[in-house]
Amino acid sequence: MQTREEWYERAEALKNDGRLPEAVAELERLIADHADFALAHSALAAWCTRLERHDEAVQHARRVCELAPGDPFSFTALSVACMRGGRIAEAEDALARSRMLQAGG
Repeated sequence: MQTREEWYERAEALKNDGRLPEAVAELERLIADHADFALAHSALAAWCTRLERHDEAVQHARRVCELAPGDPFSFTALSVACMRGGRIAEAEDALARSRMLQAGG
């Protein structure tokens, strides 16, 4: 049985081969079994954004923030996903949270 990291690497290889929709599908299967795998959710946020699947991107970015609430980058990534999806107020809130965390709060 493969580890979640090996499963992630398989999805990464698909993405690197230019098979982004297949890579996303692979990660969706991965998080079905490993819902708390922040790296997979982070990749899904970025990759869904590239595929213009903005609602899904925001959902995955939010999940990363839930899993890593003290990580400023998680909130920056949420801000980007929201901005690209036209959710400007939420993007601004996420960016403010990122800055607050960077400042130590």
